[in-house]
Amino acid sequence: MKNKHLIIGLLLLFLSFMLVACTDENTGEKETDKEKETETAGETEKAPDAQVDPFDHSEKHTITGMTFRFGDPPPLSSPGLDLINERFNVDYKPEIIPQGDYVEKSSAIVASGSMPDLVGFQAGDTRFYQWAEDGAFLPLDDYLSHYATLGKIPDYIYNSFKVNGKIYGIPRYSQPYPLTPIIRKDWLDKLGLEIPTSYDELEKIAIAFTKEDPDGNGKADTYGVAIGENINPNFNMGTYWDFNAWYHQNDNGDFIPGIISDGRKDLVQFFANLYKEGAMTKDFAVLDWASTNNEFYSGKAGIFVGGVSGMSQEYFEGLLSINPDAELVAIPPFEAPDKSKGFTMGSGNSGILALNANLAEDEGKIYRALELVDFGKTYFPAEEKNPQNADFDFYLGKEGTGYNMENGLPVQVPTFSSEGLSPSTYFLDNREQVPEDAAINYADSYTLPELKEMTVTLQEMFESNQMYIDPSHGVLSPTNQEKGTDLMQFLINEQSKMIAGQRPVSDWDALVEEYMAKGGEAIIKETNEGIKAKGYTEREWK
Repeated sequence: MKNKHLIIGLLLLFLSFMLVACTDENTGEKETDKEKETETAGETEKAPDAQVDPFDHSEKHTITGMTFRFGDPPPLSSPGLDLINERFNVDYKPEIIPQGDYVEKSSAIVASGSMPDLVGFQAGDTRFYQWAEDGAFLPLDDYLSHYATLGKIPDYIYNSFKVNGKIYGIPRYSQPYPLTPIIRKDWLDKLGLEIPTSYDELEKIAIAFTKEDPDGNGKADTYGVAIGENINPNFNMGTYWDFNAWYHQNDNGDFIPGIISDGRKDLVQFFANLYKEGAMTKDFAVLDWASTNNEFYSGKAGIFVGGVSGMSQEYFEGLLSINPDAELVAIPPFEAPDKSKGFTMGSGNSGILALNANLAEDEGKIYRALELVDFGKTYFPAEEKNPQNADFDFYLGKEGTGYNMENGLPVQVPTFSSEGLSPSTYFLDNREQVPEDAAINYADSYTLPELKEMTVTLQEMFESNQMYIDPSHGVLSPTNQEKGTDLMQFLINEQSKMIAGQRPVSDWDALVEEYMAKGGEAIIKETNEGIKAKGYTEREWK
């Protein structure tokens, strides 16, 4: 750990020297009325030149970039890359690094003084915030409105990438809905029970699933809640009980992490009651995620979690092979003691893309780089994904080369990435940024009717309830960086003991005091400073 900190320290020190050197070199060249410089957070910021046409392609630019990729990188020269260079009049040099090696390799590239024009980060990579604070990246606030996609990303998502009040990152899209509890409706019907509206009702149902033979096979082989190690998944029935959300506030009005909140205490007590009754996974403390899934999809448990995307059709088919009448439905959020009702909205990103601060010296290159990013994130509605749409046809590398139409749908050829046939594979962020008003039917992603029906119940539930916007997204706490992971594991371990009856839930206040003394107090102070710096004052639901 000491070596890791030493490497990070040396890296930041080197980066600081590099940035100071860059600033010194440019001093004296910027002091003109036209450029309208402003001082922000200790760095020099230049306002966009109103005379520059953002979409003027007369000058050719070399644009470099690096990001991570799950899977093998495409070749460094290819038909897809040629198409990009021709369309945007650029010499585009993307370096796509396998995800497992990305942190080490990208840090080494930056430390060598060769930071590319575009730099990708995985979600939650704190290097982004550290480097932005050090002035390594270009503030983007004045540029984004020029672009059809970048200009329409909601402010609450961009707020996660603000440092000292400025936007330094472009989010990689992630759908906003979380995993939430689902329940075996066929079991409810068998026992004459209704979908629960409170934890008291949910507890009674879980016990009934354990003791009243809901599958009717005459055996005591079922139980209520499937849960595994680290008290996972998150069985909150609303933000009030969400251990990840910064929703609750202390006596000073500061936001506190949900993991030490009254809502979490209620949830731990709920699980302790279930454990005592044998109505949840008995060996939850040592059960990994795959095994937890198996507990539910093998027909043993009646309550688990589901989402509008990313569900395994294979798992669902396995459940139906055992219980052909199995029907899963969403459980709507419960009304909390403070009368709030709704789940926590996701961060809205699965990664970040930043621009090198040195681009400030070349306005035309900034616009061209952002145009590339904007195009790579373009959302194409299903009815526009065809060869008649020239942009879409270009994006996939032309019909007959990068893709073919099959049954009215575009299907990429097997070698579209390995041979670099499609421009899509070279955009550093090639995930569609789905507009907020897009008519997405998540059930269309599946072919299994039973899974489609469950997805519909989840989507309808999310769309008919408010979603809480967590103010802590994108806030950097040095203490949390240093101690947060260990502190969270400490709390999870102690709360697991409370569930299993090895420590009384009545010890809750003592546990919170232990957390505060170990670094929690500093985390709360630093996080609230960051929340206030972003201008967040009131709880926000959407």
